Amino acid sequence: MKWFCIASLSPLALIGAGCFWGGYWSLLALIYMTLLVFLLDRIARQIPSFKLGPLADLLSIALALGHLALLLIGMPAALRMGWEETLPVVLAMGLFMGQVSHPNAHELIHHPRRRMRRLGSLIYTTMLIGHHVSAHLRVHHTQVATSDDPNTARRGEGFYRFLLRAWLGSFRAGLRADNRARTRKSVPPTAWSHPYVGYCGGASFALILATVAGGAPLLVLFLLLTGYAQVQIFLADYVQHYGLQRAMTESGRVEPVGPGHSWNAPHWYSSAMMLNAPRHSDHHLHPQRRYPELELRRDMPVLPYALPVMAAIALLPPLWRRVMARRLARLEKTDTVA
Repeated sequence: MKWFCIASLSPLALIGAGCFWGGYWSLLALIYMTLLVFLLDRIARQIPSFKLGPLADLLSIALALGHLALLLIGMPAALRMGWEETLPVVLAMGLFMGQVSHPNAHELIHHPRRRMRRLGSLIYTTMLIGHHVSAHLRVHHTQVATSDDPNTARRGEGFYRFLLRAWLGSFRAGLRADNRARTRKSVPPTAWSHPYVGYCGGASFALILATVAGGAPLLVLFLLLTGYAQVQIFLADYVQHYGLQRAMTESGRVEPVGPGHSWNAPHWYSSAMMLNAPRHSDHHLHPQRRYPELELRRDMPVLPYALPVMAAIALLPPLWRRVMARRLARLEKTDTVA
């Protein structure tokens, strides 16, 4: 567990230092989230699977509180510095929200305890994408690798086209799924208990709070940060499911989710920083399995580079298609031989 703690808490500490002291701390925070993680991934190591212990929950809570502290305290502090200090720390903060806060919130919304699930929902709501909770739990996990899942990227589909389709599609699909779930309850629930009331109301409160606390400059910064984080959330979905489809069985039903319906990355340090999010196939096979226990097997499709690097490549659709066409062809050839 020590590498999970070191890899995920170190950028939080550096970004916090950059927000308050600026100078080299701001630059170090950005270097950590980019160059250092890339270089450490080049070291041939593996993060083993661990038995679940209390430290797993403590780390998730610490990261969640750190995320909230960055928004409530760090973001206003960063605005008081010059642009040459503010820019790198804000970029690092955006990367942290997308690459650490998002995997942590994802882990929390799958937690068996309600309080932890609510904490995960709060993190997503502060990134103005609370509906991702309903869309992920009620739609993505049941319809992944099919045309009914808005967050599964089709083969040949560029990221920017996917982004618009997935954002709107997941908002609508999550809303429909929540509405269906509410109609099945024996006692009609109140309108105020609808999850989307919390998502939209919480987002509105966050926008108002940012405006009151720092006026237009803080509001603009908050919108830029949350927008950047949302792009990274959809980049993760795009990369981890691109071009993979579940086959139809003879009975006309979609085959069960298998190890071959998600892309994975074995790179050790970025995986530790992202709480094993790159071990995505095992998560879909065992949604209730906690992040220290996730495994990476030989029958799971593997990306050629670490997840953050693949997300950067996805921003250049022609390059992405060229890289993934070879990988998909190799995967299909293996399936045919098998």
